[in-house]
Amino acid sequence: MANIWEKFDKAIDVEGLKNDAAEAANNGGGDYKEVPNGKYEVEITKLELAESKKGKPMMVCWFKILEGDFEGSYLFMNQVLSSGFGLHQAKEFLKSLDVCDVEFESFSQFGNLMMDMMEQIEESGVEYAIEYGEKKKGFKTFKVTDVFDVE
Repeated sequence: MANIWEKFDKAIDVEGLKNDAAEAANNGGGDYKEVPNGKYEVEITKLELAESKKGKPMMVCWFKILEGDFEGSYLFMNQVLSSGFGLHQAKEFLKSLDVCDVEFESFSQFGNLMMDMMEQIEESGVEYAIEYGEKKKGFKTFKVTDVFDVE
């Protein structure tokens, strides 16, 4: 009987994986302080349409904190878009980024819109003030309170 792990040895860059693990160990091993609710100045490093673990369409946005005790830490926003409420929440958030008009026609169009918005955010270097909070059931909230044009 062949070793069942050989397929992973062939499919995954084992040397690269070992190097990544060593780098993680040297940089604290992934032990990050949990970012508390509050106001943060951030840059957006990712904005895209993705698929949730349950196979549903989802808006993904990553925020990198730019200053303070949590400088360099990330906040992750995931908004599932399979309900009217979820789509509304995503549209309102995207509008608050003050990049362009936000309309939903189809998931293909919405995904392209997010890619275009991310490109514009990267090109302009815009930064944001966000209020990071939590609803009653533990769902995280993200509210843009200011937009900073840095150029």
